[in-house]
Amino acid sequence: MTDNSGVEIGRIVSYCDQLLQAGRFKDYCPNGLQVEGRTHVQRILTGVTACQALLDEAVAWQADLLLVHHGYFWKGEAAAVTGIKQRRLKTLLCADINLLAYHLPLDAHPEYGNNARLAKLLGIEVQGGLEPENPLSVGNIGVLPQPITLDLFSERVAGALGREPQVISGGDHPIRHIAWCTGAADRMIEQAKALGADAFLSGEISEPVVHFAREAGIHYIAAGHHATERYGIQALGAHVARHFGIQHRFADIDNPV
Repeated sequence: MTDNSGVEIGRIVSYCDQLLQAGRFKDYCPNGLQVEGRTHVQRILTGVTACQALLDEAVAWQADLLLVHHGYFWKGEAAAVTGIKQRRLKTLLCADINLLAYHLPLDAHPEYGNNARLAKLLGIEVQGGLEPENPLSVGNIGVLPQPITLDLFSERVAGALGREPQVISGGDHPIRHIAWCTGAADRMIEQAKALGADAFLSGEISEPVVHFAREAGIHYIAAGHHATERYGIQALGAHVARHFGIQHRFADIDNPV
């Protein structure tokens, strides 16, 4: 017998698609409903990445919907449903759990997005996008209330995110204007420098970026891919749950990267 209590999944998907303007983004994966489960939703579990540990948590909590930032079916991945992909999809399908994923649309949203929530957490006033002419710009530039040293700002990041960032000094100047883009966006440091930022913050770091930061005179803070992208999905899940009057919980699956 089908349980029709709760909110119809189609209503939630439509609401999220419109809220995040998902159809306007050219992305590396499909945004929206990726795996269809039961027709009605009473419990939403959110997490950064739809890894097996998060799926197991969703099953244990009896979630009807798993809402994530990193879902499945990325460009360039093997199409065959074998190995890890088979086990993950089997877990969702056997438990009848919906998988709803938003990548770039969640990064860019001005209220519930990863970059917007990180700015609020770190006390940064958003002034614009890293691509000023692009209304869908992923990444921002902003200003701190007052200049702060690189060491003190790094301590702020560590305290807020619960992990020590990797820091590359671009000189002895303080930070007032700062640019940031969560996740794996370290190469956007060049755009940050062009916009006059004193520092750039992202999740990961690559070898060339170390040299660019030092030679261009811009500080770089690598605060963790997972750590910087925990906040948008929580905010979105909490908002959707309030809007529809259903339950929500966030599961933080540890990831040191």
